[in-house]
Amino acid sequence: MPSEKIIFPGADGQDLAARLDTPDGPVRAYALFAHCFTCTKDIFAAARIAEGLAAQGIAVLRFDFTGLGASDGEFANTNFSSNVQDLVAAGAYMQARLAAPAIVVGHSLGGAAVLAAAGHIAGVKAVCTIGAPADPAHVAHLFAHAREQIERDGEAEVTLAGRPFRIRKQFLDDIEATRMEAAVAGLRKALLIFHAPQDATVDIENAARLYGWARHPKSFVSLDGADHLLSRRADAIYVAEVIAAWAQRYLPAGD
Repeated sequence: MPSEKIIFPGADGQDLAARLDTPDGPVRAYALFAHCFTCTKDIFAAARIAEGLAAQGIAVLRFDFTGLGASDGEFANTNFSSNVQDLVAAGAYMQARLAAPAIVVGHSLGGAAVLAAAGHIAGVKAVCTIGAPADPAHVAHLFAHAREQIERDGEAEVTLAGRPFRIRKQFLDDIEATRMEAAVAGLRKALLIFHAPQDATVDIENAARLYGWARHPKSFVSLDGADHLLSRRADAIYVAEVIAAWAQRYLPAGD
């Protein structure tokens, strides 16, 4: 299926690297995908879900958040709020150059980000989260060992998934100040929550909290047997197929 490299301006004007995956045939709708914390647009789950959606006629724009992958900027200067702003910028780019994204999909912390951003992106009708935390501060456990140094020195270098990242106190302050309940309750979009009962990174209780906050129409799909990163191709393709079937109800006639 066709895949095109794209560069678009982020919230602060820096270049963000993206990839647009399109169907072989007509485009039914456009989707915007947000990757997991410290991941990139090319992580297995993102690539396979985009592939699966494209096979169902849905074009997908997936991009690297500021400071990650091939995007410009410094990761240490980013936070959850800047991720949300990058998503809004991506949506604006799509509306201007392609078509407004009818569907937004977020994986892990990217799921929390799409919940926060969806109300600020024109054209969004359906929101999907995969293994998302109910509280962005959940990610702090990944570098709890460096918390004291971050608080004392203002920053620390930590290793996440085998790679070094600099975490600054402003990141901690931002995630701790973020409250998701109001954003989820006021979403006014169709919501589909995916979560694996065996998720060892983000406990499934997070899905229960998100579902409880949300108003209808809302749906939950248990990814029984899957891991947090959807490292099995079958799990990622299953997610894509369910999204495509579920979202059809919320797309305009003819999409």
